[in-house]
Amino acid sequence: MTTLTFDSVNPATGEVVGTHPRQSAPAVHDAVTRAEEAAGWWAALAPADRRRRLLDYKAVITQNLRPLAELVHRETGKPTADAVLEIVLTITHLDWAARNAEKVLGRRRVATGLIGLNLSATLEYLPLGVVGVIGPWNYPVFTPMGSISYALAAGNAVVFKPSELTPGVGVRLAELFADAVPEHPVFQTVTGLGETGAALAGDPRVKKIAFTGSTATAKRVMAACADNLTPIVAECGGKDAFIVDADADLRAAADACLWGALSNAGQTCVGVERVYVVDQVYEPFMRELKDLAATVKAGEHYGPITMPAQLDVIRRHIDDAVKNGKAVKGGPESVRAPYVDPVIVEDVPEDSAAVREETFGPTITVRRTKDAQEALELANASAYGLGGTIFSRDTRGALRLARLMRSGATAINSVISFAGVPSLPFGGVGDSGFGRIHGADGLREFARPKAISRQRFALPGMNLTSFSRGAGEVERLIRMVTILHGRRKR
Repeated sequence: MTTLTFDSVNPATGEVVGTHPRQSAPAVHDAVTRAEEAAGWWAALAPADRRRRLLDYKAVITQNLRPLAELVHRETGKPTADAVLEIVLTITHLDWAARNAEKVLGRRRVATGLIGLNLSATLEYLPLGVVGVIGPWNYPVFTPMGSISYALAAGNAVVFKPSELTPGVGVRLAELFADAVPEHPVFQTVTGLGETGAALAGDPRVKKIAFTGSTATAKRVMAACADNLTPIVAECGGKDAFIVDADADLRAAADACLWGALSNAGQTCVGVERVYVVDQVYEPFMRELKDLAATVKAGEHYGPITMPAQLDVIRRHIDDAVKNGKAVKGGPESVRAPYVDPVIVEDVPEDSAAVREETFGPTITVRRTKDAQEALELANASAYGLGGTIFSRDTRGALRLARLMRSGATAINSVISFAGVPSLPFGGVGDSGFGRIHGADGLREFARPKAISRQRFALPGMNLTSFSRGAGEVERLIRMVTILHGRRKR
């Protein structure tokens, strides 16, 4: 029987980077079978042994940083330096997950309260078993490893289905793990198109799916998971806002705004897409932004649009923005496949597609606001809620805005910085998804809480969970609860 294959292609050159099997449902089933067995071995290891192996994996990735970055460059088209950056961030997250898993997930005693005076109670977080990860193409190392690292550290086996645009990177990540942990296939990669991911999501032996991709695809993955009540953590798209307050360092704000919008050709779920600038600094900020934008060139400072179909969305949004607003830099002519030059458009109506829908390209809309409060209200008027940015010298005011911004994370006087802090959870609200990766929350996302209570001694005259209890015992309980909880606070 002939095995169907597909090619991964360098989007900048059209060069075929590699050829990979389109793994069918039976092949995925076999991978999950192997993962089940490996999961038992991996979970039974002492936490210190898992930590050592994961730190070995970290070392192997670090030793292979240059060739892995080159592979990312070839499959996505992004500059090699940007690929290095995402791998370095991956290494720091893997290190954190390995070193902190036992502390976050290990058994600990918890208070029982006065009613449970005769009990001891413990809480721990146990592995789920097999975790399926369905990854994206825009950051083919950093983003899926944000789930894989934490799932492995929590004691699970992983079956990873990478994007069909970056399968070689996914295969290589599993090969490097096998180099560090050769005993069992704790981390496997399956390659293919949509049907491969559907087979993984639909396998009842997979105890959780971690998905990163569009909101529309997330809904289809959730539907596949629903048949088996398989839980899912979904990291979907974004339409992140960038607020520039009246007291902001305008040069720094413009520099961060441009990086957040244009790096990786704008193909960043937490990239800057909407900019709101307080009126009194609008003109000087725009001068800074335009001056800096003039120095950034597609094909030199950032790569091509990796997914060809996205060019249609970007083109439609640029046409919409220019039609209803004022082009400051670029326009429809900026789309020259496979590249898109920087596009900045101001005064675009808030109900336009360019403001409401995720563009995922090197474009931004900019709007003047009367104050930071109006900027916040506009920033929050979105179905998405992934990340966001505040630039202000007023620490207290910036923190207030950041807390009120409807997003899973907010950066102050920096851009996307929260993603590089391993101890912070990452995820969104609304159409940006639910659940968290990274940090202690990310470790717990891939574990199940196990609560245990143990009676240490019997309470005399208070055997409440017995048919032999008497009226006197109930009366004593009522008196005790009234003393503890019956006084109103004035």
